[in-house]
Amino acid sequence: MENSTKLSAILWDFGGVFTSSPFENFNRLEEKHGAPKDFIRQVNSTNPNENAWAQFESNSVSLGEFDDLFAKESEKLGFKIQGKEVINILSGDLRPRMVEVLKTCKQHFKVGCITNNVKSGKGPSMAQNEEKAIQISSVMDLFDVIIESSLVGVRKPNPVIYEMACEALTVNPGNCAFLDDLGINLKPAKSMGMQTIKVVNEAQAIKDLAAITGLEFPD
Repeated sequence: MENSTKLSAILWDFGGVFTSSPFENFNRLEEKHGAPKDFIRQVNSTNPNENAWAQFESNSVSLGEFDDLFAKESEKLGFKIQGKEVINILSGDLRPRMVEVLKTCKQHFKVGCITNNVKSGKGPSMAQNEEKAIQISSVMDLFDVIIESSLVGVRKPNPVIYEMACEALTVNPGNCAFLDDLGINLKPAKSMGMQTIKVVNEAQAIKDLAAITGLEFPD
């Protein structure tokens, strides 16, 4: 395909791409507290550059501090939810087919992961049990480069974190594709020249990636 000739690297978000979306878990927690659907996303999008979530993902506050800050922010918006409750349900279920797609891409392109995460749970995916942590660790081992917000102190959508990934892979942004389930995280990548895919669901993302790369992926 026309675009595939210049593509040299594929960058991936992790949660919501290789795992089921945490938003599904958020909705269950919201229901438990009697809060409206997507209330947690509302909390996280209020003052997004300085709120509890932003500070925790950039490792500016501890888990205990985040727990209190998030509770105060959510209470101010109408429903008090402790931050630790949210963190405990962050890690979704692995999508095996997407992992196979990554393996195929790795045979043809450099592959990197840019993930906004926090220092909680086990490993980059913040898994809450050892079995899931081991499963996800095997996926993480496939990447040539992993950039974690909680380790580098910068989070998406700050353009710096995308630059870090490109530098680590020694590629130009214009030779990269990037997949993420949040449109806000795709905007800076696109402005840097990357081809972007918003992951709405697994099948759609794989179809769009096939179109960009010219590769065929197993069903």
